Amino acid sequence: MVRNVVLVGHSGAGKTTLIEALLVATGTVPRTGRVEDGTTVCDFDEVEVRQQRSVNLCVAPVVHNGIKINFLDTPGYADFVGDLRAGLRAADAALFVVSAAEGVDGLTRMLWEECGLVGMPRAVIITKIDHPRANFDEVLASCQESFGDGVAPLYLPVDGIGLLGLLSQRFFEYGAGGRTEREPDSGQLDLIEQYRGDLIEGIIQESEDESLMDRYLSGEEIDTKVLIDDLEKAVARGTFHPVLAAAPGVGMLEILEIVTQGFPSPIEHPLPEITTTDGKPVTNITADPAGPLVAEVVKTTSDPYVGRISLVRVFSGTLHPDMVVHVSGHGMADRGHEDHDVDERVGSLSSPLGKTQRPFGKCVAGDICAIAKLTRAETGDTLSDKDNPLLMRAWDMPDPLLPVAIQAKSKADEDKLSQALARLVAEDPTLRLENNAETRQLVLWCMGEAHADVLLDRLSKRHGVEVEKVELRVPLRETFGGKVQGTGRNVKQTGGHGQYAVCHLEIEPLPSGGGLEFVDKIVGGVVPRQFIPSVEKGVRAQMERGVVAGYPMVDIRVTLYDGKAHSVDSSDMAFQIAGQLALKEAAAKVPTLLLEPVDQVSILVADEFVGAVMSDLSSRRGRVLGTEPVGTGRTLVKAEVPELEITRYAIDLRSMSHGTGTFHRTFLRYEPLPSHLADKLASDSA
Repeated sequence: MVRNVVLVGHSGAGKTTLIEALLVATGTVPRTGRVEDGTTVCDFDEVEVRQQRSVNLCVAPVVHNGIKINFLDTPGYADFVGDLRAGLRAADAALFVVSAAEGVDGLTRMLWEECGLVGMPRAVIITKIDHPRANFDEVLASCQESFGDGVAPLYLPVDGIGLLGLLSQRFFEYGAGGRTEREPDSGQLDLIEQYRGDLIEGIIQESEDESLMDRYLSGEEIDTKVLIDDLEKAVARGTFHPVLAAAPGVGMLEILEIVTQGFPSPIEHPLPEITTTDGKPVTNITADPAGPLVAEVVKTTSDPYVGRISLVRVFSGTLHPDMVVHVSGHGMADRGHEDHDVDERVGSLSSPLGKTQRPFGKCVAGDICAIAKLTRAETGDTLSDKDNPLLMRAWDMPDPLLPVAIQAKSKADEDKLSQALARLVAEDPTLRLENNAETRQLVLWCMGEAHADVLLDRLSKRHGVEVEKVELRVPLRETFGGKVQGTGRNVKQTGGHGQYAVCHLEIEPLPSGGGLEFVDKIVGGVVPRQFIPSVEKGVRAQMERGVVAGYPMVDIRVTLYDGKAHSVDSSDMAFQIAGQLALKEAAAKVPTLLLEPVDQVSILVADEFVGAVMSDLSSRRGRVLGTEPVGTGRTLVKAEVPELEITRYAIDLRSMSHGTGTFHRTFLRYEPLPSHLADKLASDSA
């Protein structure tokens, strides 16, 4: 019997503290909340220790009443959404953790909606009820407003030391000796009465017994056991969401009860879409230990001593040490993740508790384990039987939209950088690595500034590679500002075999997207037919190098209308050089324009931030094309914005929208760069 439960909530809500309290409550770790080596269970990564915040997915298994519960602690910061989505993929239910002192944030609301779309069962834990600024009633109301129908408290906190059970009508007090139970006093009974009716009505509305509501409204006292049974079924279906309260040492047993009795087991939770490796749907697979093997790598980490460690959720079948599995995945070649279709031998299995790995004889359907030294499998890959390879539908991952250009600090660092980056890419599906041949820059596409800082920290501390950030170069283009003629003379006669080629070109600009249009107007054979393609080849080569600022030239019509040749000294190379010289001479006679890339940007933002977003886009030389409501209080803003203006938009939008805005960008076209910016670029490069 297994339960897989992910903890979701904003940074500082108390997810990690709650998991450590659950570990203590079940006797998994001592009352210090620490594992054998003295470190905290979940914040053990070197970055987490230094920064005092969670940046990784962490698994903490406990056992309660004979049921194993894999709690998955996730980062609460939007930059680390990759680990958050890995936790959602590996889990069958979610605990949304909300601080009684801070309330619900926008990111938590978005994740609640996301879980609702896939029908994931959810409960709410209001933590920090002992905080001086705690306001349970206010935060409860905020949860009900933010999360919608079916959100109701099961317990009410009392002075941070106990809980009132609304169904049982009992007071549970926590102290040094554990939990004690007694009858509530008169004041507590009044409090129970205030909330109990709404809770019972909410449960009855979800009941499959249609007569229950009539009986309740007629005044019949509904048996508590019936209510609890209906409550557990509604929670498992994902239609009712109980609210519980917690503080250090308070409320742990209540949480464990709702997880073991209300949340579904893996056999009750639908599996992700499964296909054969050639895309044919497979529909007859369930969470059966005797079924075909289907497992997924939900997280990859690198340990300097152990090597690569793969965190794996087994959805069907049983995984054994030393068995040969097929590795399939995963459709993210654009981010540097190669597709895999190979066989690989599984090493030893272990049950992870933070960074502690305990030997594991086998991992059955529904459970989670760690595998050491899977050399080919990466995050998101599917493991299956080698004779029956299967593939799980890839989980959605947002695009990394913050580009960070880096360079090695020394030659020694440069030699190690490629291998270190390959390891980072294998670990993190939200990272995209770009080696831009045009700007000759190495660019890490990250989720945000904190994500970039963690990646650079790991390069330094874990892989021993020192890099530094450099200014990002946006690839510009050049074009001619008007119609002009140019002559290329490549005449070198030194007694032996020389070079002779003369060509006369007329160049004029084309509309955006026109590329190069080469026109042959030679008459009378003044340039032999075999050398006309040579002139075009030379023009193209010079366009790639640029003629003024060193940027590729685009959108011109080049007409070859005259020239001269020599019967002996003319050659293919001679006319290539002449074509290049003619283009450069023409560029010196007429102004050339710098062109900047313009992106089409779609921004999804809460209605309350639309005005700020549109004003900001205008300040970035953007053109707003329109807006459209998308329901649930959000609006899609469409605009065209120069790339130079949105290199850090991932950070700025998050700040403007309080962490709730998202955007997508695609290249649209090149447009002339305003003269004042072109002059500034020229002076900066001088």
